[in-house]
Amino acid sequence: MTVLRVSASPAAPADERPVQRVICLCAQWCVVCGQYRPQFEALAGQFPGVEFRWVDVEDEEEAMGDYDVETFPTLLIAEGDEPRFLGPVLPQPGLVGTLLKRLMHEGVHAADAHAAELLARIVRSHS
Repeated sequence: MTVLRVSASPAAPADERPVQRVICLCAQWCVVCGQYRPQFEALAGQFPGVEFRWVDVEDEEEAMGDYDVETFPTLLIAEGDEPRFLGPVLPQPGLVGTLLKRLMHEGVHAADAHAAELLARIVRSHS
């Protein structure tokens, strides 16, 4: 299993609020993902209480199910079991940070119908 979990100390006990997750879907062979990974890890330090995961889609085929990542990196952002965003992003920490802040404050939901199923499979495969 090739998963990197980077998370800071939660601001409140886990049983008081849903887990916020940022899951980066990547591939070992992807040069852009390799360059983005250190930035993704640094971004995790800016969001205490948010769980960051790095998931290699080829190593986690069962968790990916029928979902096919077409563009790397792709982020899956969720609060508890509710996906807020699923889609490709420019590998720029500033843009991703802004996206995270908006999603956390505005409660936007993902438009992709596969997001909830994908989230559930990834969480189960790494529990």
